[in-house]
Amino acid sequence: MTVEIGINDDTETAAGKTVFVYEWQVRMWHWLNALSIVTLAVTGYLIASPLPSLSGEASDHFLMGYIRFTHFTAAYIFAIGFLARAYWALVGNHHARQLFRLPLTDKKWWSGMLHELRWYLFLEKQPRKYVGHNPLAHFFMFLAITVGGVFMIITGFALYGEGAQEGHWSHALFTSWVIPLFGQSQSVHSWHHLAAWAIVVFVIIHGYAALREEMMSRQTMISSMINGTRTFRD
Repeated sequence: MTVEIGINDDTETAAGKTVFVYEWQVRMWHWLNALSIVTLAVTGYLIASPLPSLSGEASDHFLMGYIRFTHFTAAYIFAIGFLARAYWALVGNHHARQLFRLPLTDKKWWSGMLHELRWYLFLEKQPRKYVGHNPLAHFFMFLAITVGGVFMIITGFALYGEGAQEGHWSHALFTSWVIPLFGQSQSVHSWHHLAAWAIVVFVIIHGYAALREEMMSRQTMISSMINGTRTFRD
């Protein structure tokens, strides 16, 4: 049986129900975004901490060039995907909008966040069941992906535009004001690097939380981002 339940509805009594949550556009973006983040993290690390020098003539090698090209390509995919995801938040179902808004005035949402925090700290025996993201996941998804994503796009393209120099679109849109705002190029590098590590930490916790919910909360989590539905087990 397929039913549609509100975004913040408590579904403690929904055992056995299967609910459609994520449209294919959201699922495709999720996995493409995950691949982009992993690629950006690995190549970004190698850019910040280059591999040992290769033997022979420098003209015979283009290793760092390939690493930087891969990083820039993944950055374009990440940024374009983010814009597409923002568009889909306007035209998709109400679950698609959850990533871009926080119901800060909803007391039930704050109560749910506290309950979920206690659940993850092993202070609650049972979690509350939500069709979309639970309030705690919702908050950190917004903070890491929405806010963090915008920050990484702005600072990343500001650094990219610095290398492309004046006349390039990225220099005009980002470099011209971002670097003066931070004071110097190195400060932008440092904050971009720090925010990247914060997102990496979020991804690790996100993976752990999804597996934990799948095993302990009696509801499908990982498969919901594959087939779009969430099943609440008996």
